Amino acid sequence: MEILSILSVSLLVFFLAYRFYAAYISKTLGLDNSKQTPAHIHNDGVDYVPTKIGVLFSHHFAAIAGAGPIVGPIIAMGFGYMPVWLWVLLGTVLIGAVQDYTTLFVSMRENGRSMADVAHRAMGKWGFLLFISFTIIMLLLVTSAFLKMTTVSLTSLVSLADMRISPDETLSLLKTTTVNGIIKVQIGGIASTSVIIMTIFAPLIGWLYYKKHYSVTLVSILAFIVCAVSVLVGVHFPVILHQNIWMILLTIYVVIAAGIPVWIILQPRDMINSFLLYIGMAALLVGVVFGCFGNLSMQLPAWNIAQGTSQLGSIWPFLFITVACGAISGFHALVTGGTVAKQVRTEANTKPLGYGGMLLESILAVLVIVTVCAGLSNATYSEIVFPTVKGVESNPILAFALAMGTMLNNALNLPVAIGTVMGILMVEGFVITTLDTAVRLNRYLFEELWRILMKHPPAILKSYLFNAILSAALMLLMASTNSFKLIWPIFGTANQLLAALSLIVVSVWLAARKKPNMFTLLPAVFMMCTTAYTLFFLLFTNYIPNGKIPLIIAASLLIVLSAGVIILSVRKFCEIYRGKSSEAQA
Repeated sequence: MEILSILSVSLLVFFLAYRFYAAYISKTLGLDNSKQTPAHIHNDGVDYVPTKIGVLFSHHFAAIAGAGPIVGPIIAMGFGYMPVWLWVLLGTVLIGAVQDYTTLFVSMRENGRSMADVAHRAMGKWGFLLFISFTIIMLLLVTSAFLKMTTVSLTSLVSLADMRISPDETLSLLKTTTVNGIIKVQIGGIASTSVIIMTIFAPLIGWLYYKKHYSVTLVSILAFIVCAVSVLVGVHFPVILHQNIWMILLTIYVVIAAGIPVWIILQPRDMINSFLLYIGMAALLVGVVFGCFGNLSMQLPAWNIAQGTSQLGSIWPFLFITVACGAISGFHALVTGGTVAKQVRTEANTKPLGYGGMLLESILAVLVIVTVCAGLSNATYSEIVFPTVKGVESNPILAFALAMGTMLNNALNLPVAIGTVMGILMVEGFVITTLDTAVRLNRYLFEELWRILMKHPPAILKSYLFNAILSAALMLLMASTNSFKLIWPIFGTANQLLAALSLIVVSVWLAARKKPNMFTLLPAVFMMCTTAYTLFFLLFTNYIPNGKIPLIIAASLLIVLSAGVIILSVRKFCEIYRGKSSEAQA
């Protein structure tokens, strides 16, 4: 019953937060549904597109969810599941959902501008330069971490023993290979085929909805069929490629996806992927509820601080930066201000998109916590997430997939193989969605940066292709020269630090309009202290002693840039409270 208690308490807390705290934030922000949104004012059919809430929510949720709320909590459970769960609850309600809602609202009120551009208006040219430079580095870390993680999971192999299949059973539906005398299922190959098929059919879905104006219901049915067929084809014809080949192919893909209209790939692909995530979440929920009345129990320790400290570092600050997107994510501010704010139809939609979207992501994080605890033994969890065998990389996506398969088998008697395939597919499409969204955002930011640095930027710097290639090439360089285990801590730190900086910009924006801002400023201060300490620790304890030059440069730049933003913010607050600010009060 412990599993059911954790789930029930989580849902109750999130419901109350949405009902009361989100309502307070709406009132403070001054939400006005009579105002026309940028999607209508600047409708260009490419970036500014008025979009129905159902379609936009699918795109938004797919873009922010990715693998973050799955991978982060799984790694952090090295500390035990209780501290991870508590941070997911408190972090989401008081910080993560607040950031998502306020950054979406402010970006929308500022004509769909990015948070970097909002920083420009709020704190001047230097504020923009510092913020945008910080954001570009952070996005580089996001994409490199997710690219590395994607290539590892797309090549995942699972032994027959782990999938509870005996060697003499018929394996006509699952392709296998032998590694060191052990028969393993090519689980990553199934996901690879599915990802390829969904990407190929995404333009058709987009064309039918946006150009032929088919109903959302009909298009959704077609998207579901594409999703289902892609899985069936993947089971029979798994695509098996080397990790390095996948890195190159994915890099080429994101360059293409970063410049074409959002209706061609970005939105329809998210719609197709959303079915996998929604079905997966429903399966997890049903499995957990039924399993609670069966033989499911929490197999991982509730508190494991000593072992977690030896694997990850001290619980403060590393718990808070490892969970990452499960509780708060600066990347979300880039999604809300980069694409979503340009597509919101009415101001009323910002609450379910911003606050509601983050709550749903955190429900996923809670489901992941109980699934992994119920589906994996502590030995299996440690073997996959914290491997000690030389040459074997941490694979938290595989840990989740195997845990899901085992949990559904115990709760619903579903074959482990089916649940495991469902689990890895549930994650893979969204990791790639995060990649193409992040590279597109970095392309926007580079374009903005050149316009500020140069009065008349040369034509090549205005080209989407140049900026997309630059973003993707830097991503590929970082991912190919560092392991996932090395990239994730600095990604998590930069991610949470960007959240703190975004909340600071929102606080300045609110203060300039004489609105209460403690509900954004206090979380910003907490996250700033947490992440600043982490950066210094990583730099002087891990990176400099081990000569990790790219990571030394990234960490040093993040420290300098964030310090600059803080100094400018303090000066701006002083100006505002002394009545010297000329900021518009609109």
